[in-house]
Amino acid sequence: MSNHLRTQSLVFGIPWPELNEGLFYSDVVPHSDSELTLIDFYSRKYKNSAPLQGWLQRIQNGQISVDGRVVKDPNTILSGDSVLVYHRLPWKEPDVPHLLEVLYEDDDMVALNKPSGLQVLPGGLFQQRTVLTQLCWSVKKQNSTLNSQETHPVPVHRLGRGTSGILLCAKTKVAKTRLAAYFADGTSRVGATRKAERSGTRKISKIYRALVTGILVDDKVIINQPIGIVRYPGVAKGLYVASPSGKPALSKVEVLERDEKQNCTLVQVEIESGRPHQIRIHLSFIGHPLLGDPLYIAGGQPRCFDPELVDESFAQDGGYQRPTNPVPGDCGYYLHAHQLVLSHPTTNEMISITAPLSSILQTSDEANGSLGSMSVNSAN
Repeated sequence: MSNHLRTQSLVFGIPWPELNEGLFYSDVVPHSDSELTLIDFYSRKYKNSAPLQGWLQRIQNGQISVDGRVVKDPNTILSGDSVLVYHRLPWKEPDVPHLLEVLYEDDDMVALNKPSGLQVLPGGLFQQRTVLTQLCWSVKKQNSTLNSQETHPVPVHRLGRGTSGILLCAKTKVAKTRLAAYFADGTSRVGATRKAERSGTRKISKIYRALVTGILVDDKVIINQPIGIVRYPGVAKGLYVASPSGKPALSKVEVLERDEKQNCTLVQVEIESGRPHQIRIHLSFIGHPLLGDPLYIAGGQPRCFDPELVDESFAQDGGYQRPTNPVPGDCGYYLHAHQLVLSHPTTNEMISITAPLSSILQTSDEANGSLGSMSVNSAN
């Protein structure tokens, strides 16, 4: 192929600083909100960020400015078109890995081996300690000249924080558009109602390894349980669960090995759609949650569920306390994005990428014969 191809193992990453840089959030007051007090504006618009008392603390702490002037009086009356800026103070994010392995790279894309525990994009407690930050830092380190206009690669899909394995990133706008379309197409095909709509060649195929609780009786299982959202404490946008009124999702499960002594089953899962936490939800739905999953239990529902429970206590920074109940970002389960086959976004070559397996996700034969090692292949 004409692209510059890197298939040798390369590991990169910069250790995380003790504290992140904090964040600045800007708002322009709409005329419909003029005459509101400062505390009313924030406690109503951003009630998912902090309770009323938390916002009072932030205002009185001098973390909010109005038109460039720090305001500590929560009863300050706002005017239309005023510019508000909230400064979220720097904080220490939870410890996570910082090293990333490159599995494949050319001029258009790069495939990384994401470790379990590292979040892909900023969100919640993790605003700096993410894959995206390491990609940005890597490009800056390689191009330290001030006139460099090169942009950093961008992930085109997500993996759960506790999920390890292949993460595909685009290096150009064209590649980003086409790769994102590959993932979207797979999900839309699952939702097609007519067989004709699901015909045609798929541009991408994703295969995962997972270790589940219990012994699966059938060698192969197809799960087409829809996935929807419910209110859940500590998850502002809601929690994804198995729901008859949810969106279509399809997972194909194949048993690789059964361990009667440990009461667990090693499986391979191919997903044709890409709903959030799909594999965790689908396997728990059929009564076999991922081993160590702190959140999902049999039926595809959360372990602790009280949608009306709201903890109004707040942390040191004024925000909500970290939930005591499990949340989607909690780790502990065994799920690995093992294989990815795709049509190259510019050459249309078929590219096959494999991420190494940890010993716990290898079959006995693989463990004895080292069949879980990395490989990258391309064919016309």
